[in-house]
Amino acid sequence: MKIKESTIFTETISCLKGIISMLTPEQEDELKDSMTIQQFKKNEVIYADGEVPQMLHCLITGKVKIFKDGVGGRTQIIRVIKPVEYFGYRAYFANQNYVTSAAAFEQSTVCLIPVDLIEKWIKENSKLAMFFIKQLAVEVGMSDQRTVNLTQKHIRGRLAESLLFLRDNYGLEEDGATLSIYLSREDLANMSNMTTSNAIRTLSAFAQEKIIAIDGKKIKIIDNANLEKINNIG
Repeated sequence: MKIKESTIFTETISCLKGIISMLTPEQEDELKDSMTIQQFKKNEVIYADGEVPQMLHCLITGKVKIFKDGVGGRTQIIRVIKPVEYFGYRAYFANQNYVTSAAAFEQSTVCLIPVDLIEKWIKENSKLAMFFIKQLAVEVGMSDQRTVNLTQKHIRGRLAESLLFLRDNYGLEEDGATLSIYLSREDLANMSNMTTSNAIRTLSAFAQEKIIAIDGKKIKIIDNANLEKINNIG
């Protein structure tokens, strides 16, 4: 669903101020004329594996997962996106179709900017080029670290890392303990490179050890120090 309400447009422009500050007045006008704002429902696909990349995406509100469907129908959540982060443009600069998919964890608002326009600006603007080089460098570093952790850590370490990752990326509710994102057990398993049944058993073990408390999809971290220890031991 495309959104054109002035309040959402104003909010989006505010969220894009990091990029806008590097643009010329003419480029800023191009941005405002060419960008679209869309809302995605929970679990709605934003782009799909195999599609041709045409847009740079910026998450304005909500939560988004980048995932890959693997062998036997198993899904691996590769990373999660929080406001205000850019995604969905790597494949364009690699001259590839998408090799992952993106979907909303919850209702989300996304700004879409034609990526060929971004390419044009990058050629004209070294500051903008450095901005996206740094973005990609950070993403590659995080991806490399996650790959090592998800293949070498034991199940408890992988799940502890995922819970801490969600805490650090999405924050906590007003009680200062409950994760502000409510994931299904399947999504949590897909983040942690394990089966859903293993995720359920490990969560139950953490709850019995009073490391976390579980209330439906809500997860409250009770013992941060112990969770950090499990994560570090691996």
